[in-house]
Amino acid sequence: MELQGVRTAIGQRFAIVVARFNERVTEGLLAGARDVLTEAGVRDEDVLVVRVPGAFEIPLAAQRLAETGRFAAVICLGCVIKGDTMHFEFIAGAATDGIARVATSTGVPVSFGVLTTLTEAQAVERSIPGPENKGREAALAAVEMSTVLRALDQGFTA
Repeated sequence: MELQGVRTAIGQRFAIVVARFNERVTEGLLAGARDVLTEAGVRDEDVLVVRVPGAFEIPLAAQRLAETGRFAAVICLGCVIKGDTMHFEFIAGAATDGIARVATSTGVPVSFGVLTTLTEAQAVERSIPGPENKGREAALAAVEMSTVLRALDQGFTA
């Protein structure tokens, strides 16, 4: 037997936590994520977008959303660009660890769409419309994981 998520999530609710820092990039990620949710049959009114200051704040908002039990998954979007100090490593590491911890502690799928790039050009490239948009990838992972967990909860029937 094999179980795999599907790319349809009609009737499910999703939350998207998006950082305002590096807004030019994060807005592109958000657009990509919303496109995937629309393609998956998710209605606009079933998507809650929560804006936070930066990537460091994403895990706390994601945890609060996951704990409500109202969402099939939480999609986390942000952008940390390497600079001349250790700030990049600290923020990227904290966001990564925090987002993973939210998923494992709540049992709610929490997808990672936080770019950690060396340059702004790399970040822009990963946030423009199209199949390489990392917001799309994060939303797709959220949809697939929500459907996998739903099937597991229903005794392996899709």
